[in-house]
Amino acid sequence: MSGSSPFDPSATPRPGGLAPPADLPGSIADLRASGWESVPVAEEMRRNTAKLIAAGETLVPGVLGFEDTVVPQLENAILAGHDIILLGERGQAKTRVIRSMVGLLDEWMPIVAGSEINDDPYNPVSRYALDRVEELGEATPIDWVHRSQRYGEKLATPDTSISDLIGEVDPIKIAEGRYLSDELALHYGLIPRVNRGIFAINELPDLSERIQVGLLNILEERDVQIRGHRIRLPLDITLVATANPEDYTNRGRIITPLKDRFGAQIRTHYPFETTTEVKIMESEADLPTAGVPVTVPKFMKEVVAEISQLARRSSHLNQRSGVSVRLSIANYETLVASAVRRALRTGEPVAVPRISDLSALVPSTQGKIEVEAMEEGHEDEVVAHLVAAATLAVFRRRVTLDDPQAIVAAFHEQVVVHVGDDLPSSAYLAVLADVPELEPPTRKLAGPEAAEAESPALMASALEFLLEGLHLTKRLNKDASGARALYRGRK
Repeated sequence: MSGSSPFDPSATPRPGGLAPPADLPGSIADLRASGWESVPVAEEMRRNTAKLIAAGETLVPGVLGFEDTVVPQLENAILAGHDIILLGERGQAKTRVIRSMVGLLDEWMPIVAGSEINDDPYNPVSRYALDRVEELGEATPIDWVHRSQRYGEKLATPDTSISDLIGEVDPIKIAEGRYLSDELALHYGLIPRVNRGIFAINELPDLSERIQVGLLNILEERDVQIRGHRIRLPLDITLVATANPEDYTNRGRIITPLKDRFGAQIRTHYPFETTTEVKIMESEADLPTAGVPVTVPKFMKEVVAEISQLARRSSHLNQRSGVSVRLSIANYETLVASAVRRALRTGEPVAVPRISDLSALVPSTQGKIEVEAMEEGHEDEVVAHLVAAATLAVFRRRVTLDDPQAIVAAFHEQVVVHVGDDLPSSAYLAVLADVPELEPPTRKLAGPEAAEAESPALMASALEFLLEGLHLTKRLNKDASGARALYRGRK
């Protein structure tokens, strides 16, 4: 609701669907009597943002890792009443941040009943609403629009037209008998239809310069020409946009006046820490359980997250295109799917991912990274290197061996340990019986959950992670073939 009143409809519980509460005013006269006041949408968002900040609540619920970086800048921009552009590579939650801004609008807003562009009952701008208010005066009926209908979004593409954004003459209305000179013959585009709301443009630099000029004109000058119609539309809109930093800053694909329109330019980023990436994975992933209980050890989650963290620093990958957080989410889902597939085949009661399941991440990784030109054709090797480096990093963080030499010494010539994504957990327990030196660090790594639940699958996962760590720290040799491998002592 664009304004304030004694009853504050923004706090009124909303019944199912988008039907407004029955006790809201139904005419302009009733609206005046209620005490409702019209304010610009920027002021409305400022007021609600101030309430959230004072209450210690976040503007972007569900978005992790931006608490000390992006969110404070966003709060400043909204309090300042600025239009905003978010700059960042793919998969940095830019669109989610923008869509969360809808929550800063009041839940219900009054419009002139029947208006296509959310005309303010006190200050109508369209020909339809002007005529309606002139005819009926204070008895003019009003409708209530939910905040979800006050948000418009457009993905900028080269074929985006002025008619998409601003409007066009409606041939159906002409066929019904209206004249071309009649303003009522116009069909409004996306921007006028979210008047008194938020309009978002994703990948703004992809708009052609001609469309950028039209966009600037309607937002800045409020003067629009549509097929010979010269009309003034004093729209009240908060403009937000997203762009890749390279497109926005280096290639000159934004006309200077439009760039100047944005009062705030906010740089997004990928998660700085592995722990944050893990939290995002846990909250966003849709795990394919297929009816099988799933337990994912912390060290396996960290390995998946660390792969993305290392990929963003890898010289073998094109960093200009970025490495999306979706890589972590897709890899996490794939890892669990591999464990579930094994549990279904072996009949085990619980699915627990292991190191050997990481070989399944190649397909889910290759589609979300872009290797440098010199590495083309070697994507598998690049992914394998990332997986090994991530496993080693997590091993060094998580594992401290009391007597590593005793474990290494236990791998004499006759001791060979086979692992694989298709082996049952019982095969790993047999290894612990044959090489008892491995049992204490394995149980410590598996954690108390393994002891309480007596979970062979958790012990198997911890053992394979331990063996892989010993190999990566050059204490054991490993012979690998796909998801199958064997570990043996170093000669």
